[in-house]
Parts: sequence; C-alpha cells; structure tokens
Amino acid sequence: MKTTLEICAYTVDSAIAAEKGGADRVELCGGRLEGGTTPSKGCMITARKKVTIDIFPIIRPRGGDFLFTDLEFEEMLEDVRMAKKLGMDGVVIGALTAEGRIDVDRCRPLVEAAKPMGVTFHRAFDMARDTKEALEDLIALGVDRVLTSGQKMTALEGVSTLKTLVDQSNGRIEIMAGSGVLPSNVKEIIEKSNVHAVHSSASMTINSLMQFKNDKVAMSKENLDAEYQRSVTSMDTVVALKSQLPA
Repeated sequence: MKTTLEICAYTVDSAIAAEKGGADRVELCGGRLEGGTTPSKGCMITARKKVTIDIFPIIRPRGGDFLFTDLEFEEMLEDVRMAKKLGMDGVVIGALTAEGRIDVDRCRPLVEAAKPMGVTFHRAFDMARDTKEALEDLIALGVDRVLTSGQKMTALEGVSTLKTLVDQSNGRIEIMAGSGVLPSNVKEIIEKSNVHAVHSSASMTINSLMQFKNDKVAMSKENLDAEYQRSVTSMDTVVALKSQLPA
C-alpha cells in the first residue's frame, strides 16, 4: 500500500517546496515557535494559488495547551468556515477536556462545519490520558486521521504505541506518524508501526539576507539571533523522505 507524505509548512514558500519535493499534502501553519497556529487568510489564499496538492491548515488559535475557552472555540469555528471558503482541502483540529480526554462536544461541531473537507486530529492526541479511548472517540466523530508520535517525543520512540493504534483502528481511521520523522529513520518507523502515512517538517535553517543588523535590539528575548535565522522546508529533504517510502 502506498504511504503518503505530509509536510508541515509555515510559509507559502515552504508549501511550494513541499510540493516540488513530492509531498502528497501540506499541513499549513503559522506560529512555528508555538508548535503551529492557524495561518493567516492571506497565507491560505496565496498557498491555494501556488500549490495544487491538498492543503490542510491547522485550526489552533494559540500555543500552549489544548483546553480552549468559549471565545477560542468560536474563533476556531469561524476559521474552519473561512478555510472552507478559501478552497482548503481539509483542516487540522484538536481539543481536550481538562481531564485529558477528547473534547467531543467541541470537536463535533468543528467536524460538522468542515464537511465535506477532510479532518485530521493533531498531536493534542499525544496529550490525552488514554489513547484507546481517545481513538474510539475520534472514530465516532468521523475524523479521517490522527497525527501522533505514539505519545513519545519522537515517532521512532513511539513505534510500539503507533503499531497498537494501527491495529486498533482496523482501517476505520488513518494513523499518521509524526515528530522526528527523517529520511534516515522513516523506513524503520513504517516497518515497525505499519503506518501508511507520515508527517515531517523536512526543515532546514537559513540565514537572513539582511546586510544591516542592529545588534542592540531583538524581537525575541529568548533568542537574540531569531531575526536573522529562520526555518524553512527543504525540498531536498522532502525528496529524500519520499524516496524512502513504499511505492
């Protein structure tokens, strides 16, 4: 069975690089340092003009946990509707209760609002208290796939849980392995977990082309060089990943 490759892209340039490298789908995000937040309307419009493969924007109003307020949920609903109007192929959602369970009451209207677009549940799944229960909740909600590292820091570390999830799913929902997926380990992850979908940022760091650099001020207190370096999708890494996947 063919294994699909999804690339997480934080800019339109990265989405283009993902397609050129052979990716099957783009997860379009803003807020890289926050782990991915909803991309701007302009980003979605421009990406749709430039990229022909499927685009799934993440619907996440902020970084931090996945316990959302009523206002944040309202914002998420509006973003799902906007994504549909802008011609996105699907959305990536996720919400948990304070007890660490899938927030079924919040996720159900998000899934309904997304139809007929596809729906992926993001790595909020990895913060859930019980993977077996969480997976059954997502299946009942009609979610198409779940992105997970098997509740470990990387998918390679979580292969045993990924395999358990694949077995449990029994074709009812797609299990997509993500986090630390590289050309050097993607084949091992697939062979040990039996997943048929993988997710990677395929990123590299590039230096700014700015000739003048003001070293007296920075926009980030945590990283003084943040303005003069950025992470982008490497087309070569996407090509390398694709070459390792079963045809």
